[in-house]
Amino acid sequence: MPHRMTLLETDITALDVDAIVNAANESLLGGGGVDGAIHRAAGPGLLDECRALGGCPTGGAKITAGHNLTARHVIHTVGPIWDGGTAGEDDLLRDCYRNSMALAADSALRTIAFPAISTGVYRFPILRATKIAVETVAEILRANPDFETVIFCCFGADVTAAYTDALTGYR
Repeated sequence: MPHRMTLLETDITALDVDAIVNAANESLLGGGGVDGAIHRAAGPGLLDECRALGGCPTGGAKITAGHNLTARHVIHTVGPIWDGGTAGEDDLLRDCYRNSMALAADSALRTIAFPAISTGVYRFPILRATKIAVETVAEILRANPDFETVIFCCFGADVTAAYTDALTGYR
C-alpha cells in the first residue's frame, strides 16, 4: 500500500496531520532549520515539554503534543550527521523513520509528515537520504494498514526533485 505516500512542497508547520516529524538535535531543545521552525510555530510549551524528555539519541524518536501547531503531535527524531557513509549513517537514518513510524502506530496516529531528515546542516546526500526514506516508509506501510497517509514535506526544488525520483515506482 505504498500509494499512501505523497509529496508536498510546503511549510511542514502548517500541515493539518496527526503528527509532523521534527528533524531535531540530541538535546530536543530547538535549533536551526526545520527544528527551529517547528519550535517557533509550536510556541514555548513545546520547549517546556521537550526539556522533560531528557534528549534523544541519534536514530531514536520521542513524541510530544503539537502545542500551537495544527498538527496534534510532534515526533522528534535525531538524524545522523554525514561522515562519508562509513559510520552507519544509512542504518541510523532508517532508524529515524522506523522509530518515528513506530511511535505513530503506538499512538494510533494515521497521518504523518516527514521533512528530509539529515539533509540540511547534517549534510546527508539528498538522493541517498530520500531513497532510504521512501524505501523504509514503503516497507512499514506494507506491514501496517492502519496508516492513512505519509507526507514527505519538501523545502525547495532540489528536495522535491529528489523525492519525486525516489517515489517513482512506489505510487
